[in-house]
Amino acid sequence: MSELLATYVLTHREDEQIDRKAEQIALGLTVGSWTDLPQLKKEQLKKHKGRVVSVKEQSPSIGGLYQSEVTIAYPEANFSADIPAVLTTIFGKLSLDGKVKLVDIEFSERFKRCLPGPVFGIEGLRKKVGVFDRPLLMSIFKGVIGRDMEDLKEQLRLQALGGVDFIKDDEILFESPLAPFEDRIKEGKKILKETYEETGHRTLYAVNLTGKTLDLKDRARKATELGADALLFNVFAYGLDVMQSLAEDPEIPLPIMAHPAVSGAMTSSPDYGFSHSLLLGKLNRYAGADLSLFPSPYGSVALPKKDAMGIFEACVKEDTVQQTFPVPSAGIHPGMVPILIKDFGLDHVINAGGGIHGHPRGAIGGGKAFRSIIDAVVKKESIEEKASTCQDLQAALDLWGRVAE
Repeated sequence: MSELLATYVLTHREDEQIDRKAEQIALGLTVGSWTDLPQLKKEQLKKHKGRVVSVKEQSPSIGGLYQSEVTIAYPEANFSADIPAVLTTIFGKLSLDGKVKLVDIEFSERFKRCLPGPVFGIEGLRKKVGVFDRPLLMSIFKGVIGRDMEDLKEQLRLQALGGVDFIKDDEILFESPLAPFEDRIKEGKKILKETYEETGHRTLYAVNLTGKTLDLKDRARKATELGADALLFNVFAYGLDVMQSLAEDPEIPLPIMAHPAVSGAMTSSPDYGFSHSLLLGKLNRYAGADLSLFPSPYGSVALPKKDAMGIFEACVKEDTVQQTFPVPSAGIHPGMVPILIKDFGLDHVINAGGGIHGHPRGAIGGGKAFRSIIDAVVKKESIEEKASTCQDLQAALDLWGRVAE
């Protein structure tokens, strides 16, 4: 019998009987009760009964409370093979019942075959840009509200000339008469063709897919028809299942970049919601995200390092689905590149906004500064010597300094 394993952290009083609480969860979210059932009913419902797999020892929390880790097995016969059914079963009403945090889900191989995973993943995206030996570099549009197409085209051009691999819309850039969705794709394609012919470097542009949920597939298909490179998607505003439906659609063969907007409401509490690694890592990956953005441990909206590394591991660990490109973000500047590569290795995307646009020599200089220090770190060259031959890198280090490894 195939089962799904759900692991929770329960915050509780020292004298609370967690073994009993775990059994109540296992029964309450499956067959309801057990001891009062007649033997015939028990036989009929046996394959649907949840079971407690483990209850780990209590550890002190805060305010005189304790935390215990509980793992419960749920028969897959209880729910359909989709993420909303899973989350409703294992965490629906339980999420309302005190201090309970869902920290991990282990799916069976049978169930995972029902989930798309990334269509492109790390390997496919590297093939698209033709870069295999370094972290990729991404930049974003800045100050997009109230800007027209000419402004956005110029931003796009300058970022591409700086040598970035990806450029993404700001997540708050929606449909606007100043810069319509379709125009952004068509004009962006022209600009990036011109910069490729000028520099020989290929840059991909992720357009923000927005609108009413039932219109998204039509808009994504139109983006494909117009030659879009990739889609940015606010997955936690719309839902994991919506992203999965986009990833599974053969008429939308575009990489999906999952933005973490809204996720903080579900992950930030130590006592409630989801773990960062589960929501931004594993579930994003299984639902089809080719790239998953999340706050780095060092920037302006920093996650605790343990949480950021947990997301990274969930994105890249060996699995039967393709790897998702981890994208540590927020407040990234060139002086952070050595520690980013030390912690996240080569298979991640360095994502910068102000670290490119705020460069003293503009977005071109910002991109070149990043590319220069990335090359130095990967080749194990002296950063000081590299900066002495690259004015853009030296200007960035003078402005932002370096983050200690």
